[in-house]
Amino acid sequence: MFIITACFRIDKGENQINISAVNTSVKSENKTEYKPFATKLINGIEYRLSRSPSGKFGGQIVVSTIGEGPKTFNPWVSKDATSSQIGDLMYDPLFTTDPDTGAVIPALAKEMTVSDNQKTYTIKLRKGIKWTDGKEITADDVVFTWNDIILAGFGNTSLRDSVLIAGEYPKVKKIDKYTVEFKIKEPFAPFQRFVGSQIAPMHVFKPVVNKGKRYFDSYLSTTVNPKDIVASGAFLLEEYVPAQRVVMKRNPNYYVIDENNKLLPYIDKYVILIVGDLNNELLKFEAGELDIISVRGKDLPRFKAKEKKADFTLYNLGPNTGTMFLAFNLNDRKDRDGKYYVNPIKQKWFSDINFRTAVDYAIDRNAMVNNVANGVAQPLFTAESLSSIFLNENLASGHPRDLEYAKSLLKQSGFYLDSAGILHDKEGNIVEFDLYTNAGQTEREALGVMVKEDLRELGIKVNFKPIEFNSLVSKMMSTSDWDMVLMGLTGSPLEPHGGKNVWYSKGHLHLFNMRFPYDTEENILPWEKELDEIIEKGALELDYNKRKVIYDKYQQIIYDQRPVIYLYSPLTITAVRNKIKNLHPTPLGGSTHNLEELYINEK
Repeated sequence: MFIITACFRIDKGENQINISAVNTSVKSENKTEYKPFATKLINGIEYRLSRSPSGKFGGQIVVSTIGEGPKTFNPWVSKDATSSQIGDLMYDPLFTTDPDTGAVIPALAKEMTVSDNQKTYTIKLRKGIKWTDGKEITADDVVFTWNDIILAGFGNTSLRDSVLIAGEYPKVKKIDKYTVEFKIKEPFAPFQRFVGSQIAPMHVFKPVVNKGKRYFDSYLSTTVNPKDIVASGAFLLEEYVPAQRVVMKRNPNYYVIDENNKLLPYIDKYVILIVGDLNNELLKFEAGELDIISVRGKDLPRFKAKEKKADFTLYNLGPNTGTMFLAFNLNDRKDRDGKYYVNPIKQKWFSDINFRTAVDYAIDRNAMVNNVANGVAQPLFTAESLSSIFLNENLASGHPRDLEYAKSLLKQSGFYLDSAGILHDKEGNIVEFDLYTNAGQTEREALGVMVKEDLRELGIKVNFKPIEFNSLVSKMMSTSDWDMVLMGLTGSPLEPHGGKNVWYSKGHLHLFNMRFPYDTEENILPWEKELDEIIEKGALELDYNKRKVIYDKYQQIIYDQRPVIYLYSPLTITAVRNKIKNLHPTPLGGSTHNLEELYINEK
């Protein structure tokens, strides 16, 4: 079962915004049925047939990214959204997700068979499709990618961590030139999605792997010559100008064809402009420099006022599939030099459930929705997004803001206010800590200011510090030198296990209590241990209804323990130039999931 609500009407009283006026269509603009994928054999090559009507070749689409741009062009190393986006354009997966239904559908592979006992997955590749250097894509590439990169722990280990099943990794072997077999120890519900990951060309990456993990991490850096990249995706790197733009060009030998047997993509270039902040991004769209933009709630009236006379259309794709949150640093361990990651005084505050709950009840989510998101959002209280089929409905509405209850909780733990209204702990220490977020994200910067003011009403002094994204990542992932952070994570509304690296106690993104390889002790909290058990249990359960009960419980634990405090879930509103045709926006796929099928028709 898959349900997504793609349209909300949010009441803001006199400032009501009619979200239902935004286009909520998930049908092709050509009013034709969006057909299932099919394979077409031509001259020994098993092409994937486009699902959209044929279009025109030529032109470009220009989009944008916030920040400093990509950190790598190696998708197996990537830890940031921009690098991953570019990697997705250059390296296709075996399987992908149907943008309408959420079903697993073929990409480089043409089919997958699962055994009756749910432990053996047999994947057949398309015959005759090639890497950009002309070499054929075969089972050797798949086996190498899994055994020598993913399971060997090269680059970002999130996928490897996610497929550790009952203490064992999958066994991957070649059956023939176009067939690969995966065997897993126990039935594992998420595996059908994870098995379809991106594939690397063995003849290119094997010498890189042989030089070790440090060399692998630096391979395909942002200084690489684009001509040296051997890929399989719809677009290839043509040019990278740091802090300015990434230019991708069409792959002339991509394996997707239209109804006239013409090789896609249609567009010649896909350009990603690197903009400093969201306001600059907005100005570039209004100046005609961008073709697609995500519209913030506060900017929606501005877009609605111009839409009828402008050359773009607004699409409402429903609740954001990611989460926006505050996280406490609960790390009570010492670094390799014997120094505590977090000041021991602050450790006592953050480890106090009354303190964390008081902070939660002091946050004015409704004010955030109205003042930052301009009403185009809903308060969020759970680890699963509002669009998730595993959302715990009993927690979805959360609780109202209650300052008096928050103050009573602090009093129970010995906190008190002095005559100036400043909060002290029971040992007399002034309660003051730092809150970080990434600079340039004006939405998060506005939220940070509101958090600071909300907590001031409890007598807490918050030093709000927006910093450059790489510096923020370093604090969280390398040094654990932070108190509280405001950030967001993307997620899947279809598979909670994708968040294992966040909730598993030794997970790569277990931000609120990171454990490093050189830590001498683990100090796993009882509820962290319970989360570990739930994560394993949920993945091994194949029945959706039973999985739902399991994942309801994990959300309840996080709601009760509050290592993370969720803020709100924005609606995804996208503005797209009318010149872009074959558009098929969906809540799951967004506006450009079928980028190879899009074409430009200037009138």
